[in-house]
Amino acid sequence: MSPNELSLLLGLVLAHMVGDFLLQPHTWVVERYRLKHRSRALLWHALMHGALCGVVLLIAAGHFTNRGLIAVLAGVVGVMASHWLIDLAKAQLAPERLRWFLVDQALHGLVLVTVWLGWVGNLAPLGELASWLGSPDVLGIALAYLLVSRPLSIVITLVLKRWSHQLEDTGTLASAGARIGMLERFLVLTLVLLDQLTAVGFLLAAKSVLRFGDLREAQDRKLTEYVLLGTLLSVATTLALGMLIRLLLDG
Repeated sequence: MSPNELSLLLGLVLAHMVGDFLLQPHTWVVERYRLKHRSRALLWHALMHGALCGVVLLIAAGHFTNRGLIAVLAGVVGVMASHWLIDLAKAQLAPERLRWFLVDQALHGLVLVTVWLGWVGNLAPLGELASWLGSPDVLGIALAYLLVSRPLSIVITLVLKRWSHQLEDTGTLASAGARIGMLERFLVLTLVLLDQLTAVGFLLAAKSVLRFGDLREAQDRKLTEYVLLGTLLSVATTLALGMLIRLLLDG
């Protein structure tokens, strides 16, 4: 993939982000859910995306491709029509649901990739992407992130189960601890893979400061020991996994 081809893809994605998140008033979203296909705001939103896409394609046509005005218009119409249809379909579903937001953005992304491949003129980038995704480095890193998510949460829960019944109701959000632990492990693994072990220390220090007040007010030595044990288990296993992955990647 050439730098110009990558620039075109990033330009299309940037135009989409600007149109969806910077130039779309909340009133347009409300009207879309209320009026569905009769919403003028939905039409204006699709036209705006078509215009932004057109700007990117015109720049590309003038600098590093031999595509003409017809190709630009085809890309604009494709983005505009697909955006109208995808957003209309989303308006039929329950609003403010993460799953539909992710599906919506994935479909828009698929359209942009299709337009980009049409301009590139071949499927070679897909072959390069498949080759990259199938490389040992990428598969190893993906496996590491998968392990520190749900599987390691289950392991830590089972290890701490023998002490969890000794704790009284801590008044915390349901499942919040597991999700905090997952995010913590994601950060630690990322820092280890980037060889930023010092930053791991800052992360632990920041967490200690945040938890110190709660634990001191609780006056509960059992809770303090439980949180400390869980944190050390989480961080130690992630550090070990990250170092192992780095050792394997370095050969």
